Amino acid sequence: MNSTSVPQPPRWVKSTYSGGDGGQCVEWAPGHARATGEFLVRDSKNPDGPRLTLGRGAFTGLVELAKRHG
Repeated sequence: MNSTSVPQPPRWVKSTYSGGDGGQCVEWAPGHARATGEFLVRDSKNPDGPRLTLGRGAFTGLVELAKRHG
């Protein structure tokens, strides 16, 4: 028997570095990152818009940038 896995849509989580007023909200998909090593990032105000797909190093750099300038 052959089983085919249907990919699940990513579950998005708001970054803790997002602005509290709802205007600067970045979301990422931690489950997708754990499963694939790809770090997906999007603007929560435009969930159907473009997404960034980052590797671990690039994602770490983005988080460090947010810490310094957030």
